[in-house]
Amino acid sequence: MFLDTETIIERNDNPEPVFSLARDMWVERGTKADWDLLHDLHYKAEKLPIGPRFWRLELYGETIGVLVTGAPKGMLRERHIVFPNLKPGAGETKLTNTNRYNYINANFRVISRFVIDTMYRGIGAGYRMMNLVSRMEGNTFMEIQSSMSKFNVFGQKAGFRFVKPMNANKYEQVMRFFRSHFNASPQDFEAIVAEVEAKSPEEQQRIRDLCVDFYMRNSALENTSNGGAAMERRAAQMTLRDAIKGIQQIGLASPMYGIWKCPDPKGTVPDRLPLLAFDNQGPNERLKL
Repeated sequence: MFLDTETIIERNDNPEPVFSLARDMWVERGTKADWDLLHDLHYKAEKLPIGPRFWRLELYGETIGVLVTGAPKGMLRERHIVFPNLKPGAGETKLTNTNRYNYINANFRVISRFVIDTMYRGIGAGYRMMNLVSRMEGNTFMEIQSSMSKFNVFGQKAGFRFVKPMNANKYEQVMRFFRSHFNASPQDFEAIVAEVEAKSPEEQQRIRDLCVDFYMRNSALENTSNGGAAMERRAAQMTLRDAIKGIQQIGLASPMYGIWKCPDPKGTVPDRLPLLAFDNQGPNERLKL
């Protein structure tokens, strides 16, 4: 015997797409082994930042995303625009410089490397993880310098606010250097290398030494690192490709600078969070568990 049944059909006027597996994704502390697993998918796979900390996106025990944070730079032009009181000025002393660096190290971290497995891109995992890790780090400010932020708004979706893009400090010097010594376009790395490799071994060595010298004199990273024998050793180990890549980086790169301020009191955010915890509040609001 069949009973009468009532069929109810509901219509959501504002449907939101949901990737069902996202409910089972978790953000937690990771290790360098997680980075080693996925780092080949990142365009800066060679080096890690100073003081790296690893975070992973986990699904059923497998690592499907890795975010690496690092220690912030002591001097950063774009940061000085946002925080003018941190900008050095006249009358600086060793004490004021030391206190500035101590303050920056205590209150800032920077998102240095971030990669999601290709199987899980385009589902909103990136900006959600970025926001949650920024909370879990426990610092007041999280920075990011990313060229991709010009084309992909994952940082903006995570709640970061960005400074207007600017040319690198050494843009003019680098352009003059490349145009004085190479026929290839300054932006075309492989064409420059090929142009040099077509020359005699003696000329290749001369140009390599020229490029290394220019890089060492103009790199802010090298000039704020330990000099002396260590700097000479790094210069001796540089290849032509290393030197050209370094010169392009200091003169042609123009990553966008973004900053995010944590709304959560320090020590209140767990070390492990479901990815969809991002959706419980706005990206700049206090976490609701």
